[in-house]
Amino acid sequence: MSDLHGLPAGDGTPPRGLARFGAIAAGLLVLVLAGGIYVRVRDDHEAQATSNIQARPNVRLITPIPSGAANELVLPGTMQAWFTAHIYARVAGYVHTWNKDIGADVGENAALAVIDTPELDQQIIQARATLDRVRAEAALARSTAARWNDLLKSKAVSVQETDEKNADAKTHAAAVEEASAALGRLLAMKRYATIRAPFAGLVTQRNADIGDLVGPGATNQTPMFAMADERRIRIYVNVPQQYSAAMHAGLTATLKLPDYPGETFPAVLTDQSFAIDQRSGSLQVQLKTDNPGFKLKPGGYAEVHFALPGGGQRLIVPSGALVLRDHGSQVATVTADGKVHLVPVVIGRDLGGRVEINSGLVPGTRIIANPPDSISEGEAVAVTDASAGARP
Repeated sequence: MSDLHGLPAGDGTPPRGLARFGAIAAGLLVLVLAGGIYVRVRDDHEAQATSNIQARPNVRLITPIPSGAANELVLPGTMQAWFTAHIYARVAGYVHTWNKDIGADVGENAALAVIDTPELDQQIIQARATLDRVRAEAALARSTAARWNDLLKSKAVSVQETDEKNADAKTHAAAVEEASAALGRLLAMKRYATIRAPFAGLVTQRNADIGDLVGPGATNQTPMFAMADERRIRIYVNVPQQYSAAMHAGLTATLKLPDYPGETFPAVLTDQSFAIDQRSGSLQVQLKTDNPGFKLKPGGYAEVHFALPGGGQRLIVPSGALVLRDHGSQVATVTADGKVHLVPVVIGRDLGGRVEINSGLVPGTRIIANPPDSISEGEAVAVTDASAGARP
């Protein structure tokens, strides 16, 4: 039986069309919700990926340069004169005069100063008088011994007495030699009253003036003069042990001085200590060079450039490319997938803003120019330099 509107009467079940519509609406709602969740998840993933990419540190890659066929070793050296002497007064006295001042170029045995020696002069007078006396006594003893030897022939004197006279003559002869030696010693000391140059060279110090008390009797005795033969110069260099095998007699070097910029001076290695100093781990070598014009100053500093054959596999990198860790030095490379790989290296010479790598790094390997201190193995980085193969 139908109601007044013509709708079928039943048990309250919704019409079939209305149920279909509700199912479609619910499905659409589920699709909308799922699509919104998918879009949100996708956006989150993209944002995270973008954030991860942006969080990667930007690095610049460089290629280490080889040392080259001629491996130049640059070390500091100390210059010394070929001969150096500090001249003290050998006898006590007062400076009478000085003849040469600092900077004087003097010849060997040239007189530098004269010392008044009044006490020594009196000792010489006394020694001469003593020598005259013992000579007279010796002459008397010789004549006495000769007379007793004649008397012995006629048995006028005993053999014992004759032997005593002969021994007395020999004793006086020995006294003559002793007095003569004493006078000779004083005269030799007197010759030291004139201070002379031990070799040809320059006077580098003059510490005594007229009237100064000098010699053994002076308090706080100081050298009267200092001299140096600067016509040739010795250069002493401490070479690190790793380069000691390349040091040999005849090895040439070039000197550069701060007081003569742009000018070089040749030198040649002559000697070495053949022992490694335990404190510095270095070998001391000696070079020599001529010094025309006295441009090289003893006691001064020189930059010594050795041209060593065969640089081998040594590479040069900037100092900022090193990663310093507790277990040693490393450099940072970048793998094909953009990850950091730390390579241990052995450092050679420190060249100031650059360092020499003796081993651990293959030629042609690109490394990070200035890695941050926090860089770690496997860390993702972004290479920003287009010219990744640029040399330092």
